[in-house]
Amino acid sequence: MWRVRRELAVFKILGALACAGLAVYWWVAGDVRGVILAVPAAVLVGGMGVRDLIAPVRLAADQSGITVVHGFAGKRHVPWEAIRDIKVDVSRRWGRRSEILEIDTGDNLHIFSRHDLDAPPTEVAAALRRRGT
Repeated sequence: MWRVRRELAVFKILGALACAGLAVYWWVAGDVRGVILAVPAAVLVGGMGVRDLIAPVRLAADQSGITVVHGFAGKRHVPWEAIRDIKVDVSRRWGRRSEILEIDTGDNLHIFSRHDLDAPPTEVAAALRRRGT
């Protein structure tokens, strides 16, 4: 079972509260442009934090297949037979290396970052391949 770290969700909620506080400050100060920037940021970051609290488990595997988060906080079970490919996309930009886990089920492509899994995607892919065979 791979999940989002609880600390990351808390930081997102705190960021949303900070943006909301800035929106109130700018509203009182009469800065409409600041409010226009801060309110959507508060809603977006807050929504991401709430999702992390409601559905922290992004990927789980058992004998019958995998369960992935679907939509905002729903879950979808995918049997092992329906999985076409499990791969890790590695990219390098600005001197940084990033990995993304891609699970192809034919109809859907499920994408997970290290932050979604709280583990390196290469390790998760290897564990899924071992379990799926």
